[in-house]
Amino acid sequence: MKEIIASDFEKEVLAGGNVLVDFYSTECPPCEAVAPKLHSLEKLFGKEIKFVKIFRQGNRDLADQLAVKSSPTLLFYQDGEEVSARLTGGVKRSEIVRELKHVLGKERVSEIMKTQEPTITNVDVAILGAGPGGLTAGLYLCQARINTVLVDIALPGGNVSTTHMVSNYPGFIDPQPGYMLSHNMSEQTKRCGTTYKVAVDVTHVDLQKKEIIIDGQETIRAKRIIIATGTSPNRIGIPGELEFKGNGISYCATCDAKYFVDKEVVVIGGGNSAIEEADFISKFASKITIVHQFDQLQANKTAQEKAFENPKISFMLSHEPRAFKKVGDKMVVEVEDLKTKEMKTLTSDGIFVFIGQKPNLEMFGDALNLDKWGYIQTDEDMRTNIEGVFAVGDVGSKKYRQITTAIADGTIAAIAITREIG
Repeated sequence: MKEIIASDFEKEVLAGGNVLVDFYSTECPPCEAVAPKLHSLEKLFGKEIKFVKIFRQGNRDLADQLAVKSSPTLLFYQDGEEVSARLTGGVKRSEIVRELKHVLGKERVSEIMKTQEPTITNVDVAILGAGPGGLTAGLYLCQARINTVLVDIALPGGNVSTTHMVSNYPGFIDPQPGYMLSHNMSEQTKRCGTTYKVAVDVTHVDLQKKEIIIDGQETIRAKRIIIATGTSPNRIGIPGELEFKGNGISYCATCDAKYFVDKEVVVIGGGNSAIEEADFISKFASKITIVHQFDQLQANKTAQEKAFENPKISFMLSHEPRAFKKVGDKMVVEVEDLKTKEMKTLTSDGIFVFIGQKPNLEMFGDALNLDKWGYIQTDEDMRTNIEGVFAVGDVGSKKYRQITTAIADGTIAAIAITREIG
């Protein structure tokens, strides 16, 4: 991609034609993730769309003028005017193609996409999932000089990256911000030599053949596969939940608590995540009501004591939500008192749901042996029932799911593989 500076912007971007602009930064993992996607798309669309990049920190005045606040930010121009939504953060290849349709039209983009040639990448080990378990496996494997690729539909870090503070990770006296802990893990594994293919669409996985297709275009063939896809937040499954997800209902306090300064929120749940995240939200919100189905909280005692002492937090125990609604700018929760069966209404500015997790296994079909809760069964070396396929981290059947147990799983699987193919 051609690099330009602010003084080139009018000539290169505004003077006419079709242009994709990438505002990037250095030491920016999302920028590193999007760069190869832009490179491959430039090969396809370069005759009809100009691809340029601008170093955001070196061109701050232009970035401010265009209201570009984060890196990367992709802008799409046609004859000097922006013509589609901007893309930021962990941008996927499919998202870029979608926005290019606003520049060239759907039919032309479809015609060009049909000309792309599939590629094949051969590796020793493919790791699906870049949380602590996957990152640790990648670190051990690259140190053993085993050719490894790490694949994730999001950016590296897993759930740790959206955790406010981690207070029980060995080696750190003070609590660590989750995003920083996961960033350091990721950088360590990357610098060791593990190849990253992150913020991608996993189109198909064949565990028997050890093949993974990403972005509908690249086939990764491996000798071994490690499944480290982790978990996603459970949904309550009541009316309004899907409708207002991201528009009044959140599953990530680190991501969204900052939007509720001096406002009232409702937190659903009573386990460690719910209570610890409620404490974090209280740094912003003026009032928090915790709704929990049992008559006692399930969180650890330290978290409970802190919550009970917090004047901003109140509790509705033995209550369950039955529906979410939106009235103007307010979120309304209909809750049932499980003891009296009385229905009650809570009105707030937002809702946070923390009721546990479910394993991310949709891409694997029914090929794996699972326990009664739907987690992957493994042996002591993290092997699954499919030869050459391992599972580590929260996606596996285990009693405790912690960062440290995921790291242990990744270590064990990597050492077992090293002894097999090293």
